[in-house]
Amino acid sequence: MSNTFYVTTPIYYVNDLPHIGHAYTTVAADVLARFYRYAGREVFFLTGTDEHGQKVERAAEAAGETPIQLADRVVERFKTLWVKLNISNDDFIRTTQERHVKAASRFFETIQEHGDIYLGMYEDWYCTPCESFWTEQQLDNGKCPDCGRDVHKLQEESYFFRMSAYQQPLLDYLEANPAFVRPVSRYNELVSFVRGGLKDLSISRTTFSWGIPVPGNPKHVIYVWFDALLNYISALGYPDDMERFNHFWPANVHLIGKDILRFHAVYWPTFLMAAGLTPPRQVFAHGWWTIEGKKMSKSLRNVVDPYRLVDLYGVDPLRYFLLREVPFGQDGDYSDEAIIHRINSDLANDLGNLLNRSVGMLDKYFKGRLAEPTDLTDLEVGIRELTETTYRQIKSAFEEIAFHHVLSAIWRLISRLNKYIDETAPWTLFKDPDMHPRLMTVMATVFEGIRHISQMIYPFMPESAGKMRAQLHLPPITPPYSQLSKDYTWGQMRPDETITRGAPLFPRINA
Repeated sequence: MSNTFYVTTPIYYVNDLPHIGHAYTTVAADVLARFYRYAGREVFFLTGTDEHGQKVERAAEAAGETPIQLADRVVERFKTLWVKLNISNDDFIRTTQERHVKAASRFFETIQEHGDIYLGMYEDWYCTPCESFWTEQQLDNGKCPDCGRDVHKLQEESYFFRMSAYQQPLLDYLEANPAFVRPVSRYNELVSFVRGGLKDLSISRTTFSWGIPVPGNPKHVIYVWFDALLNYISALGYPDDMERFNHFWPANVHLIGKDILRFHAVYWPTFLMAAGLTPPRQVFAHGWWTIEGKKMSKSLRNVVDPYRLVDLYGVDPLRYFLLREVPFGQDGDYSDEAIIHRINSDLANDLGNLLNRSVGMLDKYFKGRLAEPTDLTDLEVGIRELTETTYRQIKSAFEEIAFHHVLSAIWRLISRLNKYIDETAPWTLFKDPDMHPRLMTVMATVFEGIRHISQMIYPFMPESAGKMRAQLHLPPITPPYSQLSKDYTWGQMRPDETITRGAPLFPRINA
């Protein structure tokens, strides 16, 4: 198996500002990237912006600017947010960049040369907000079945992609690769959709000009979804640097929202098949966030601004909340009360208190200095064995992209260490000088457990992990990351190391 790991977010439309949904997908991708780097894989993590299409053209016109002016302005909001959220992406692709335009043009030509693109006339119903076509039968009371908004009849000359020819190859691929679409419920939906029949797809427009010109016929521009999906290969150097492309492709996982699954798991693999390229290994479609039970909507003025959340609660608490509150793949509901509860309960009471009370006791009992543990009992052996089990559970849960299972496993270890302190009662052991060796064993076990927790939480909360490790006088987890196989071995806290107290990791929030 290749030692590379290629993870992507969708590229985000520049006709709107970043919201909690954008943050959710990108934080999830960042957590995967950080974990696999730490585990020794060669990671390539891509995000970016989708800057073509009628939607962008209309948004720019409404704002009194050109499409590229709008794109240049809004793209900075995404880039700034990713810095604020501590996102470790390796590249940021823009579909207006020359490397992407060149790749899209060459890809179009390749499929055309293979005989799977032809010129014809298109007439059907089009939803501009969704950039989607619908037949009369697919409409829902005359509206777009996805977003419920108005559609309009579109009739124009168009280039078509012969998607119908790839219905059986796609079904064969789905059956041979049952993990291609996750969660399982989405896989079943998709198989049912493909079995219902694939039509040839209109892949060019003549009614507007903001897009990549069709090679050889510049009065047409390439359909925005055909253009946008190609970002996943243009960022790898296709078609000029095929050595780099082949090094990372196929992608290990495209993380997307469930609303764009059809584009990624039907259109995209059939495009790739037509070009003679391998489809991605997995498309994971996560759920949507509602806001206090209601769908996010500009008209309701309930769109959650991730900038505000970072300023209010901190970057790591937000990252933790997004991936702990709901199973990845299901819909979730955001409220300020919910994030405050997570911060106060999980972060302040459980993790923050474990570190703070442990540092305080070591400072009081041994002036902050650790020594070798002695006379290990079943309690200490049990802590070590639970830690080793937790690593196995984490690895398995990451393979399933089940972030809530990763965090649940880590928090079981945190809870066990808190309980271990209560069971061994260091404050009582300290009163008897003859029990001081036993007390040091307890302290050494607790701090070794905390060292492991700093490693386990690192992908989710890198800043907090760094603060924990600074108090333990441990080096930060920084590139090159491939050290987890060494770090997970039990018993690496150095004797005579001095532990220093720091500010509380997660101050409680008084709502």
